[in-house]
Amino acid sequence: MSFKITPAKRMQALPEQFFAALVAKANARAATGSDVINLGQGNPDLPTPRNIVERLKTASENPLYHKYPPFRGFAFLKQAVAERYKADYGVELHPETEVAVLFGGKSGLVEISQIYLDPGDVCLVPDPGYPDYWSGVALAGGEMCFMPLKEKNGFLPDYDAVPSGALDRAKLMFLNYPNNPTAATATPEFYERTVAFARKHGIVVASDFAYGAIGFDDQRPVSFLETPGAKEVGVEFYTLSKTYNMAGWRVGFAVGNAAIIEQINLIQDHMYCSLFGGIQEAAAEALTGPQQSVRELVATYESRRNALYAALDEIGWIAPKPAGSFFCWLPIAKGHTSMSFANLLLEQADVVVAPGSGFGDSGEGYVRLGLLTSEERLREVAARVGRLGLF
Repeated sequence: MSFKITPAKRMQALPEQFFAALVAKANARAATGSDVINLGQGNPDLPTPRNIVERLKTASENPLYHKYPPFRGFAFLKQAVAERYKADYGVELHPETEVAVLFGGKSGLVEISQIYLDPGDVCLVPDPGYPDYWSGVALAGGEMCFMPLKEKNGFLPDYDAVPSGALDRAKLMFLNYPNNPTAATATPEFYERTVAFARKHGIVVASDFAYGAIGFDDQRPVSFLETPGAKEVGVEFYTLSKTYNMAGWRVGFAVGNAAIIEQINLIQDHMYCSLFGGIQEAAAEALTGPQQSVRELVATYESRRNALYAALDEIGWIAPKPAGSFFCWLPIAKGHTSMSFANLLLEQADVVVAPGSGFGDSGEGYVRLGLLTSEERLREVAARVGRLGLF
């Protein structure tokens, strides 16, 4: 008799890990010896600034950090978060009650569904949107109501279009601006409507601000927490991955409503023992040290954007330039689905892009490209696609 091990039903409910499948496909192509240009992932290509790396080197020798860190993180890191938000957005945060340290932003985005959704509860989710929102909802046994993001609405959700049946059971809502994958940005007026909507229906707002530092054309992205009343209805998630090229360091934080922050801290008390203290000290250096590297990074992405779109114009692949993030949201060629178009670019141009359908049904008709290689390589992408004669 064979021994059978059956996973819990929650594991069977998990969606396919979209990016894992994308990486596998790109790696398989590269293994053939092809010169693959991978623009399909959101993995920063530039190194962490030197002052942050040096701080980790020094901090790693501190024997204090060789012990278990405080469960909820060192006070100096939470103070650094509060100082950064005050300097950048004018938002006052109490370091101990309104800041939670995270193992990267993704962990918090998954955790908040475990905190606020019981089986049968509804979460309002942007479509297209970051697929890991779905993972958290699935693990909680919740249900998703998708909010289509349409170009005609500036890729902002239309709250009037949310079905009343879903609103009656909705307890949580995800927002993400600058947006992944559409690269759209939000306005103060939109966030004012969001606060009013959340208050009216008793919905917790989870603002994913992963790309909050990356805005173009002299326009700084708006934080949800800048909105009057925002802290009454929600929290914002931030990561050092994009702002400081620290994706591998796994440092993020949640800020905002104290009651929500306490619940995030509580669930993490049962799951983790916080980050290595040396990484926390280096993260504090990132937040409170010189910010010139951030300005230079944004300028690099904007220059790459301009170079790519100039080259795309030459081959007839026309789309509005992104206002923020390091992504480009481009329409596919006629006669294709987003998946078939992405497959064509991989197989005939050795270019990896993410099919829009991987971010939700409303992503069909688009592909997402990351500005995560040199200007020369981005122009090469346009040249390769141009040789296919699709536009």
